[in-house]
Amino acid sequence: QAQAGWLQHDFGHLSVFSKSRWNHWVHKFVIGHLKGAPASWWNHLHFQHHAKPNCFRKDPDVNMHPLFFALGKTLSVELGAQKKKYMPYNHQHKYFFIIGPPALVPLYFQWYIFYFAVQRKQWVDLAWMLSFYIRFFLTYLPFLGVKGTLGLHLLVRFIESNWFVWVTQMNHIPMHIDYDKNVDWFSTQLQATCNVHQSLFNDWFSGHLNFQIEHHLFPTMPRHNYWK
Repeated sequence: QAQAGWLQHDFGHLSVFSKSRWNHWVHKFVIGHLKGAPASWWNHLHFQHHAKPNCFRKDPDVNMHPLFFALGKTLSVELGAQKKKYMPYNHQHKYFFIIGPPALVPLYFQWYIFYFAVQRKQWVDLAWMLSFYIRFFLTYLPFLGVKGTLGLHLLVRFIESNWFVWVTQMNHIPMHIDYDKNVDWFSTQLQATCNVHQSLFNDWFSGHLNFQIEHHLFPTMPRHNYWK
């Protein structure tokens, strides 16, 4: 599931086929049938992220501030001055591992993707999603029963969530997070991204998103070329 996530990311950025519509078609299949999520949902969130990375109220990926975490030096100081304290932020480096990685996919994304598809009447995406669940349950129900199949699905999402959050946060959260200052696009991308050491394992584990700077500057470039 994690590797299918990096794969759909490639198709979503139109970086596999030379024709855009081929990328769109296969993107719907990979994220819909192989992962059970709507392509329209991913596009809606991810394109906002690429347009304004780490910009508060514009990048959906940093929407967890300030309810769960105090992100960025500027926003943290502002939060302190307002004396708003939803969580014990001085311990956020400890409870991050409890709230962030384990919970995002199995608890939040799992129900929100259906809400998104129905609310926006994305019936084609919903059909692709249902095909994933039909296939999954037909495959495992005969062997594991209802409880076992549901347990397996939850376990897979739990492991995938930890994997996904670690990769997506390690190359953005350490960087500058603030309100949108309307600086030029190039500078906005560089301020919000950092790379992680290259190795065969890191390339595989992160879907080459350890080259986050290159990815944000050239989002349609095939990922195996980032190192160049």
